[in-house]
Parts: sequence; C-alpha cells; structure tokens
Amino acid sequence: MMKSRSDEEEYWNASKFKAFTFDDEDDELRESKSAFESLAQLPDEGERDHVEEVSWSGEPVGSISRSVRETAASGPRTEGEAAFPARFDADLAKVNSGYSLSSLFKGRRGASVATLADVSGDRSGRTVAPEIRRPKSEKEDLVGDWSPQDAVNRMRQGKPVPLERFRRLQDKLRLLDRSVDAQDGNVITAVLIFLKKSLSKEVLFGELASRPTALRHLFAYLSESGDDALLADLYRALGRVEDAALLHYKEHLSITDEKKKRDFLKSCLSLQFSPEDQVQLRDQVSLLERQMLIEATDRQAELGGKAEIFQKFPRRASILHMPLVTTLYYCCFYHYGQPEGSFSSPQNLRNGFKISEKQFFVTALSARAKQKSWRDVDALFASRSWLGFTRKKSPLAFRVVVDILHRNSAPVHVLQEYVGLVDDADARMALAHKHKCHDLVIDTYRDFKDRRLLLGYRGKVEAGSAAERKIDDLLDSSVRKTRRS
Repeated sequence: MMKSRSDEEEYWNASKFKAFTFDDEDDELRESKSAFESLAQLPDEGERDHVEEVSWSGEPVGSISRSVRETAASGPRTEGEAAFPARFDADLAKVNSGYSLSSLFKGRRGASVATLADVSGDRSGRTVAPEIRRPKSEKEDLVGDWSPQDAVNRMRQGKPVPLERFRRLQDKLRLLDRSVDAQDGNVITAVLIFLKKSLSKEVLFGELASRPTALRHLFAYLSESGDDALLADLYRALGRVEDAALLHYKEHLSITDEKKKRDFLKSCLSLQFSPEDQVQLRDQVSLLERQMLIEATDRQAELGGKAEIFQKFPRRASILHMPLVTTLYYCCFYHYGQPEGSFSSPQNLRNGFKISEKQFFVTALSARAKQKSWRDVDALFASRSWLGFTRKKSPLAFRVVVDILHRNSAPVHVLQEYVGLVDDADARMALAHKHKCHDLVIDTYRDFKDRRLLLGYRGKVEAGSAAERKIDDLLDSSVRKTRRS
C-alpha cells in the first residue's frame, strides 16, 4: 500500500533512532549539536574548511550514514534532484537524475524549487494538478470535439477536463506535447497521471525516452508519490543502473534491526554503483559493524556496573546507526585512553575512516572538554620543536578553541591560558574582557603603563578579590616609583 508523504514524514519523525546525547540536563535531540554547537558560530569562515558541521537532527553533513530519505525530503533541493518548478526549464539537454551515494553523503546545495506532490495518493488536501476526473454532468462548455490544445488551455485555467475522451495513442501523445509547449508543470503532471493510467508502461517509457521534459516530470511525480516499483522499472528501461541501485539501497532505511541492516547493505555491494559510491557503501557497512561491537561491549560493561565512566556519565542512547562523527565523539568521550589496536580507540577509528586532522581535533577537543578532562585538552595542543621546546599548536585558530572551551563551561584559568594565545591583540583583549580573564587584562594594562585603564578596570572586578588587590599593588607601586623619581 502506497504511503502518502505526510505518513512518511510522521514515520521518520517518530523513529526511535534519536540522536545521541551527552548532556545530563537534556533528553531531546542534542547529541552532536551539544557536542559541536560551537562550530555553528565559528568567527572565521576559513576555520570551517574540512570540518563537518552538525545539523539539529544530529547528523553531520557528509556522514556516510546520512539518511537518504531525510536528505531527499528536507531542505532545498539541488539542480540534479528529480523535482521541478511549475514552469518549463529550458536546459533539458541532460535528463540524468544526478543521484549518487556520494552526493547524498556530501549534503545539498542549490536554490529551492517547488516540489510536485502525488495527486492520487496525497491525502493532505494539496492541489498540485488540475482536476482530470469526468464531470458529473455534461454542461454546455464541456460539449464539443476538443483538440489537445483546447484541453491544455482549459487545464491551465483550472477547469475540469475529462481526459478519457482522448483514446487514440496519437491524440494522447499530442496532448502531452501540447502540455510541454505550454510550459506549465502542473498541466504536464496531470497529463502524465492520465497516461500512466491509460498506457502500458512499455509504451509510456518508450515514448518518454524522446521527450526529456516530460520524462523529468515523471521522475519527479514517481519520486514524490513513492511509487518506487514503477520508478525502478523506468530506470531499468532507460539503462540507468546506478539510479536503480540507489533506489534499492533506500530500502535499508526501513530496517531497524542492525544485523538485518548490515546483511542488506552487504548485499547492496553487488549492485552497479560507481567506484566512489562503492567505497562509501563499504565504509557504511564497516562503520555499522564497528558500532555493533562497541555497543555489545559497552552495554555489557554498563549493566555489569564495572565501568566507572558509565556510572559517572550514563549513556542515554545506543551508538548503533549513528553517523561517523557522532561515533568518533562517543569513542573520544568513553574510550579516549584505549590502545590504538582496539576497535573502540579514537585513533583506530580515525585511521580506519581517514578522518582529517582538523575534524579529529575538534571532535576530541569537544568530547574531552565536555568531560572536564583538562589534562587531555592540554595534551591535544602539546607540540615539541626540533630543539626540544614544548609549545602549544592548534589546527584551529585559538579564538575558536576558546569558544569551544567556553561552551563546555571551562574554568577561567583554563580559558585564560588559551585566550593568551590568540594572535590578534584586539581580539585577545576582547575575549579577555568577555570571559573575565582578569590577570590577562591587568598584565596587558601594566605593560601599557596605563594608570587610567587600570583604574577603570578596578571598578569592574569584584570588591576584595585577588584581581582588585593586584591592581592596587600595581597602582601603589607606580606611585612609589613616581615619588622616587
């Protein structure tokens, strides 16, 4: 039984596979957003390069386990997607759908265009195409020998049109051609619905092969209506084996059992995907198998009460079916000290899936800061020069580091250390004021030998605090030096 679009959306919105959360105060979809929300407001666009950002749903753009259904159903559509505006698109040289696993995993770009709903199956009450039913009574304006052009003109005016009066194949094809000439997507869709019901699929597919505009609208209609069986037949008839393979691959979205999903994905490896898509699919299988091992081991440790970390930070969701970045975050949070040979080791995961240095750094920083493991945070920045000196080095600008640490409630003494590493003096002072890094501000004003600034800042610190005493000492010292001179 064909589901309506609203039914599908209700199913996916009600899915039990919610995003993983590490936030003790929230039970909603917070997992990766909570971990990486700092990435959404990076102050420098350049710092975002090669770092996956995480959407509200908890799935990072580019994850190898990104939902095909969610990708197709949410947000603006791309130029290659099988959905079209109501008006005719003049550039019809290519009819390829543009779908591939890699394009789905890499996210969506492009302008938004209107979608075409399933007129026959959509029970939401939306009107997408003109009415094509036979009128209840023969009115005066419905009597006569209509040409295909007359029918199209009436449909564009929103009037009822009994298309069943066009019985000959030649008339039906002329009707389709006139609808395309009218450059009206709704009329084209209405005619296609009629042809789909009145012609065999072999005849319909054969005629549409030379009519790219109508073919693209049929792709859109079948995709929107969820008629995957006919869409698969259409792909095969046109020799589009990769599109047919992707359509079959989509079936894994309805499989909730991890073992059955793994076996189904393995069976998809024999389909005719592109080489790049084959790599993506193998990675997805590998990630799910790794998640199954981690989940089984951690569930047993959690139930046995032997692992202190699970007692201190209880797991709020299963790691199964989570995206790659979420899995990395999980391993950095619960298994950071694991040896590299362990399947739950963050380094093992990084090497196995070729995660970039910047992505790994941001994920590990967020996870260890969330757990308040400041020694681990400090170790992430440690770098030894060829002369043997140790200094702090980061693939991110230090102002971004400060933002991530602040979002994870880092104490002032931790923040102050990294604020002091910001290169730009103005940005460094702005951050020091914002995060109340008093020592950094006071020392800077002392180096400026600016008594006025010190006096002004004294009124901003807490009375009786160490910062106030430090300012008083500096002011008294400057007075004594002035008297001696």
